[in-house]
Amino acid sequence: MNRYLIFILAVLIGSYLLDQVVRFLNLKNLKPELPEEFVGYYDVDKYAKSQEYGRVGSRFGFITGTFDIILILAFILFGGFNWVDNIVRSIGWGAIPTGLLFVGVLIFGSQLLNLPFSLYSTFVIEEKFGFNRTTAKTFIMDILKGILLTIIIGGAVMALILWFFSERGELAWLYVWIALTVFQLFMMLIAPVVILPLFNKFTPLAEGELKESILAYAKKQNFKMSGIFTIDGSKRSSKSNAFFTGIGKFKRIALYDTLIEKQSVDELVCVLAHEIGHSKLGHIPKGIITSILSTGLMLFILSMFINNPGLFAAFKMDNISIYASLTFFSFIYSPVSMVIGLIKTITSRKHEHQADAYATRTTKKPESMITALKKLSVSTLANLTPHPLKVFLEYDHPPVLERIKAIRAL
Repeated sequence: MNRYLIFILAVLIGSYLLDQVVRFLNLKNLKPELPEEFVGYYDVDKYAKSQEYGRVGSRFGFITGTFDIILILAFILFGGFNWVDNIVRSIGWGAIPTGLLFVGVLIFGSQLLNLPFSLYSTFVIEEKFGFNRTTAKTFIMDILKGILLTIIIGGAVMALILWFFSERGELAWLYVWIALTVFQLFMMLIAPVVILPLFNKFTPLAEGELKESILAYAKKQNFKMSGIFTIDGSKRSSKSNAFFTGIGKFKRIALYDTLIEKQSVDELVCVLAHEIGHSKLGHIPKGIITSILSTGLMLFILSMFINNPGLFAAFKMDNISIYASLTFFSFIYSPVSMVIGLIKTITSRKHEHQADAYATRTTKKPESMITALKKLSVSTLANLTPHPLKVFLEYDHPPVLERIKAIRAL
């Protein structure tokens, strides 16, 4: 059997089995007893509901994961990629348009097959547990907008990548790396004012105590930003969030309207102080640099597998092409991607603790920070007792009880 095929099958099946083990352990780790920290925040019924939410989500994840692994294994073993390639080649377009069509068919075909699961997750599971506020119109418009952005932005980027690899020889990966780095930084600048408003309405925060408190805190920390905005997150979900977007002088604070509804002024200032902490502690540029370096590593390794006959034989391909090389490389690279992702999640958890500490020290209101975290957890029915292996492999934020313990220890 083809050695590339053996490797790819081992990685796919191994990843699937690991996911199932982690999912099983996480379910076994659910504790029916309410942690003492959350007495008064959860009643018996709501805590039981949060655990049922975790069980339902895990069962649904098992179904979708099993569907995905069966689909991709069948597609590989029965020559599905070659079938798609022969169809798009038969149109008779040039190499780059054919490549864009090949990738587009795979992406949109996958989205179409997973559409029923997305519908069920949004309109059945999220609805059952009181989270869903998405209308059919919003759901459809989100899909259409996503498709349009993928075609315009994703298509342009993919065309550029294909051109470099077809025209620039051995150093093509370097040219692509430089181009993608510039593109990434450019997108970080324009996303807050061009991309995000396509999906959510950003409204300047109304005058009042909250805005005054946030501005006073930001001024005290010498933190400059372009504005404070409220997002209509409630049009899709009752879950809450807050984040920074943009870089440099284009930084802006974004608060979900659902967050403002559920938190006090002191709690909201602590939440924003946490986000400001990420910026003041250099986490954002570190993340950008890490992303750029990992992209460079990926592209360098990719250059070694372009038009590799053995790799194409593993996918039963009749023809060799650069565009299919990019697609097949993702299977080869997935173990490296997993390791890099693991390093990033470990680093992210460390950064979250640091941002918590920054917010606690600068606001001098540890209890407000703690109650903000508790309310956020309750509002999302978060799992208070995730299994350590689940946390290690997947959590980019520490579990809430761990965060509270660390804040109390300051």
